[in-house]
Amino acid sequence: MTLPIDPSQIDPEDIGEQQATLEMSHEDAIEHVRDVFTDAGFGVPVEFSPSEMLNEKIDADRDPYYVLGACNPEVADRALDATDNKLGALMACNVVIWEEEPEQQRVYHVSIMRIARLVGMAPHNEEMADIVADTGEIVDEAFQNL
Repeated sequence: MTLPIDPSQIDPEDIGEQQATLEMSHEDAIEHVRDVFTDAGFGVPVEFSPSEMLNEKIDADRDPYYVLGACNPEVADRALDATDNKLGALMACNVVIWEEEPEQQRVYHVSIMRIARLVGMAPHNEEMADIVADTGEIVDEAFQNL
């Protein structure tokens, strides 16, 4: 299989990569990120700790790592229509929080809307461009408030 893109040539901006470092405990960071994204218009229908699961199941000895599955309902509805429901395979828009060291947490996000366009799941048209721009603005607002 040949990828439609060369992963080594992807600029972080191409995938809407956003990162922030928070100086607080892991639990406080999870609560803070959840609150900030909720205030920006996201719901969080799914959340889980891969580190807890892996540590329990295979004794992975992973540092704290948490996933918030954030979703803006209005934009998600538009994106499903624009992609003939294909974008649902990438939902929800994950925001991950991992502990880099005690009292230092990394918050990380990539745009599923941009990734869907890169891999051909979403069209390169004005409707999808508007959806990408709208989600980008909402995520930017959230990251500015972290």
